[in-house]
Amino acid sequence: MKTTYSLFLLIAITIGMAGCQGKAPRPQEGKIKRETISFTPKVTGRILKIYVAEGDLVNKGDTLAMLDVPEVNAKMVQAHGVVKATSAQHLMASNGATPNQLRQLRAKYAAATEQYAFAQKSYGRARAMFRDSLMAPQAYDEIVAKYQAAKAQADAVAAELNEAEKGVRFETKDATLGQQEQAMGVLEEVEVAYSERYIIATNQMQVETISLHEGELATAGYALFNGYIPSTTYFRYTIPESKIAAFKPGDKVSSEVSYTKETFGGKITFIRQLARYADITAAYPDYEMEEAVYEIKVVPDDASRAEHLLVNATAILK
Repeated sequence: MKTTYSLFLLIAITIGMAGCQGKAPRPQEGKIKRETISFTPKVTGRILKIYVAEGDLVNKGDTLAMLDVPEVNAKMVQAHGVVKATSAQHLMASNGATPNQLRQLRAKYAAATEQYAFAQKSYGRARAMFRDSLMAPQAYDEIVAKYQAAKAQADAVAAELNEAEKGVRFETKDATLGQQEQAMGVLEEVEVAYSERYIIATNQMQVETISLHEGELATAGYALFNGYIPSTTYFRYTIPESKIAAFKPGDKVSSEVSYTKETFGGKITFIRQLARYADITAAYPDYEMEEAVYEIKVVPDDASRAEHLLVNATAILK
């Protein structure tokens, strides 16, 4: 009985001494991270085809999806029609009158000239007769009016023929050229929008999530494909203000991955303060409420070796 009592007393003393020594310090936990990227459509359209699946590794220039954009198709037809019309106007202004038009104008000028010559002769005879009082004033005035009309008609046709032979004014040519260039700009803009119906990868990425399915409507700016950039694995730790003095950018540290027990050497690339609402990587943060919290980014020395690590898995800073 006495021996049993002594044993219990020894156990109680041991537990009490352990409690007096305090809890063992927790290891500094962090998370495995990768740089993320997303691809979004520039135009709104319905998804016709998705060419990749979650988990695929896509390269720069790969086609991820194709959209149906009927509004852009209609604008394309309109733009082609405007370009065709303005190009024809500019060509007509540059070429001037056609040979048939010139022949018509020359015949018109010849007829107007003959009519003017006849009116001029009639006017000369009427003037002599009126001077000798052989013609009434009313009849004389009628001949004078016909003479002046014939002269004006001949001058107008002569000017029209002269303009046709010399060509269109350069101001008209510049105006039609400007209209053609404006139409070409509209067409180019529509063609760019039409090409945006294909969602193209601009970087290498491992697809993590695809937000929509075929047949659904994808709006402009909505992130359709999300994933990680390969070879960008790093370790992220949150350190309280009381411990941050032990770390500096450029320091060499080690990170142990909890689920594989692998150890990775790395370098601290930057340290920055986190806002109060920011993500804390440690499951059991050990710091006072009034302390600032800092983020440490550790890049492994061998990025390819860390490529297989799972994102957001726990790592321990050594």
